[in-house]
Amino acid sequence: MQYQKLRSIALIGGGPAALFMLKQIVNQHLSVENIYIFEKNERLGVGMPYGKYGSCPEHLANVSANEIPALVNDVSSYLSKYPTDDYLDYYANGKLNPYQVVPRLLLGDYLENQFHQYIKLAIKSKIKVNVSTETSVNDIVRDDKNENYRIIITADEEYEAQIVVLCTGHHWGITFEGETDGWYDSPYPPAKFDHATDYPIAIKGASLTAVDAIKTLSRRNGRYTYLGDKVSYVLDEASSNFNIHLFSTSGFLPALRFHSEQEPYSLTWSMTLQEIYDYKTKNNGFVDLDYVFERNFKNPLMQRDPAFYEKVKDLSIEQFVDEMLTLRKELDSFTLFKAEYQEAEKSINRRQSISWKELLAAFSYAMNYPAKHFSAEDMLRLRKVLMPLISVIIASLPQESYSEIIALYEAGVIDHIQVDKDSQVVPHADGGAIYNYKDTEGNEQSVHYQLYVDGTGQKALEFNDLPFEGLKHNGLISTAYLNFKNKAQGLSYLDGNDLNVRADSNGGYYMQVKGLSINDYFQALDSFGNATENLFIMAVPFIGGLNPDYSGLDFCDTASERIVKFIKNNHV
Repeated sequence: MQYQKLRSIALIGGGPAALFMLKQIVNQHLSVENIYIFEKNERLGVGMPYGKYGSCPEHLANVSANEIPALVNDVSSYLSKYPTDDYLDYYANGKLNPYQVVPRLLLGDYLENQFHQYIKLAIKSKIKVNVSTETSVNDIVRDDKNENYRIIITADEEYEAQIVVLCTGHHWGITFEGETDGWYDSPYPPAKFDHATDYPIAIKGASLTAVDAIKTLSRRNGRYTYLGDKVSYVLDEASSNFNIHLFSTSGFLPALRFHSEQEPYSLTWSMTLQEIYDYKTKNNGFVDLDYVFERNFKNPLMQRDPAFYEKVKDLSIEQFVDEMLTLRKELDSFTLFKAEYQEAEKSINRRQSISWKELLAAFSYAMNYPAKHFSAEDMLRLRKVLMPLISVIIASLPQESYSEIIALYEAGVIDHIQVDKDSQVVPHADGGAIYNYKDTEGNEQSVHYQLYVDGTGQKALEFNDLPFEGLKHNGLISTAYLNFKNKAQGLSYLDGNDLNVRADSNGGYYMQVKGLSINDYFQALDSFGNATENLFIMAVPFIGGLNPDYSGLDFCDTASERIVKFIKNNHV
């Protein structure tokens, strides 16, 4: 088969998503004359998480070297060629433990190096690679006459590209940061916390983003000491009133990393497109969440852990989640945290996985692809019932981070407060924020904090948040939605305040979800529901509505593989 050579591909963003796009272009031998890469910051490959805009030396990834998708070199080979003394706790005397989590700044250095390796390979394949760092794309406009896109940098600078892939990565919205002293909409970049805070602070959230804030702020106000496996924390004299209050609706701290036996995430775990289409044909046009849960969780569990499977095989999703959360609800969050640490340490020391947790993480990844074929009812079930458990389990908090949090707890410097779902945080006129909530006893609380940090993590963004007006105003993209299977249930949600449910022209109902509408190849869908030619979206905050578990290097790898395969098969 003779492939038609593509004129050009533009990657909007030069972080990990763009790295894996470049990998797949090279590995799948995509025939293209020019690749344009536009990165708003000064480095390629690092994105927000793995450079100075998202990390300090104390911040760790939640993946180990053996879990990183294959690139030109693995981490060990990279370090043997580029040894460093900057991360002695991780790499010293040429020795590396492939199961130990990687410092984020080191991972950034590695990814940047691999990006440049793939650029060299692309050039060797006769592809011209045009890299523009410290360059923000102002707009993207479709030029139908010339069948391409105009990438507008300034009024005097623009480029043409036949294919555009949005790889813009994390985006932290601004509400009151910069206007209200002591209010921070995210912990990033961590360098903005540059002084001691001799007073209690509030952090909204209790998972990995909140842990990033904990690591940064605790170091501004005290010091950790390490004696063998024991970690202690002592406040600085000038910070005797420093205290961290974590707020979460679940009341749970993130689960710990344990030994994993499975291969890195793969598209082979998920339903194939043919399976999805066949299933929809026989099931009223939807993929059922219960079916995916059986296929990608219970069935593998039966093979891996028959004893545990017998306990849960007859449980519904709701019953399973309730069973798994029973112990968590009964124990104080730090008591449970310590118990889970012991379980995780045993798993690591014995090189034995915790099967149900590992398979639940695998299910979370695998259900991303059929998720856009769920009914609105099933997406609501997934988000309200399963995701609260999944989000805790897949956090995979490194043991080193656990030790520091426990050191803070034992020093009396951190507390975890469970709040109701209607809790609110509002700016205070004198700076900081007022946290309004009901405690677990139902008592109304209103507390002023001089410093407040939103640590809830990356939020799924809306259609109007996309900065490229040329795509929005010309109908090339559209808001994501899911249809209700049951019309009566759709009608019951029609006047609900918390869901955006609407009636369609056929007497049915649909629910708008966060982000943009895409097909199974990450191709944008226009306002009529048709695929927009040559426009693909890998920008994770804009596809979260249809991809509930969508972040990480594994996602970048498998999504880019699917995109490049589609491009290759459709330009012949």
